[in-house]
Amino acid sequence: MDLKKTVEDLIECFLTAGDMSIELREKGLIKKIKSDNTPVSNGDLEVNKLISKVISKITPLIPIISEESLDNKDKSNLKDFWLVDPIDGTYDYINNLEEFTINAGLIINNKPVAGLINAPAKKRMFYSYGEGNAYELCKGKTLNLGNSIKKNNGPIKFISYSNKIKPEIQKIYDQLGVKENIRMKSSLKFCVVATGEYDGYVAEPRAYEWDIAAGHAILNHAGGQITDFSGKEVLYGKPGLKNTSLILKSKTIL
Repeated sequence: MDLKKTVEDLIECFLTAGDMSIELREKGLIKKIKSDNTPVSNGDLEVNKLISKVISKITPLIPIISEESLDNKDKSNLKDFWLVDPIDGTYDYINNLEEFTINAGLIINNKPVAGLINAPAKKRMFYSYGEGNAYELCKGKTLNLGNSIKKNNGPIKFISYSNKIKPEIQKIYDQLGVKENIRMKSSLKFCVVATGEYDGYVAEPRAYEWDIAAGHAILNHAGGQITDFSGKEVLYGKPGLKNTSLILKSKTIL
């Protein structure tokens, strides 16, 4: 597979999906609560429909696992597949906030090899397709993330999911010398760690593989690193598609 062509062929679709998500929100979203007690909107479902259709057309032999679809979730031992989260940060999306994202990560042999993340309310589009090939498209310009990151000689700044830092996470903060912390909920955190705006992120086991796959690829390809709390590689296709613990590090502190 030509990863570069595959990803570049999807960029326009992701930009269109971002515009659609904003337009649907401006018209007024139809909101429901799913069986797991999390919110979903017609925006999530319409974006999922568009992205899945285009991905299927470009890579018809690779199955898609999406948060908002039952397709392929019951298949075990998948090694090559797409992980799609059509709207990550649905709470922000339905409450007119800006941090929600549109995501797709390509997994080959249980590892993330390409990713696309659009943060439409922020007007920031990120994508990657291999080591040294992580980019941000913003205001008509394309920036290679790895080439623009500088070593951090100041205070180490991390992102957290919550303002309440759990003891096991604080222990890792202390080991890494983290001095500042800001809360961010969607996969945008992977992107701002990839750009070097923040130095890292730590999370206990929570959420699902579709929440992190695209960001994992982008951060890795920008020169960053993701492991679990034991320093082991994070792989995909695990039972139940549940995440392990995570430690993200930007190139700024490696």
